[in-house]
Amino acid sequence: MKDKTIDYILRTTWLTVQKMYNEEASKFGSTMATGFTLLSIDPEKGTPSTALGPKMGVEATSLSRILKTMEKKGLITRKPNPKDGRGVIIGLTAFGIEKRDYSREKVLLFNEAIKNNVSEEQLKNFYEVAEIINDMVSNKKIYNQSDS
Repeated sequence: MKDKTIDYILRTTWLTVQKMYNEEASKFGSTMATGFTLLSIDPEKGTPSTALGPKMGVEATSLSRILKTMEKKGLITRKPNPKDGRGVIIGLTAFGIEKRDYSREKVLLFNEAIKNNVSEEQLKNFYEVAEIINDMVSNKKIYNQSDS
């Protein structure tokens, strides 16, 4: 493992996790993207569509496609945002809440499985390293935008 780059390990690990979630979601005619979106929507108040993309780290085009599919499946509703006439509030239907709860169970099961196989110290180190990576990338501490 010492010949592998940090980028490689991050990428392959995430792809493996993503594949696992997609396989689980496919048993119920869904996808990981749908589950992640359901978990990102406030189940009581809904979430403004303009806040959803940044919250999830998803581009507007991809989010639009996911939301369209979710609306067709009866998982979400769209209502005008009373605070912003141009925007909409994405809300969950009863079916959407049911699927959100299911998605939440799967995420918590994954977390518990990892916690049962990794020491507290290892997990703490993992969180610290992930936070450092996020900070460095978010604050452009690796590649300066003017380099291109």
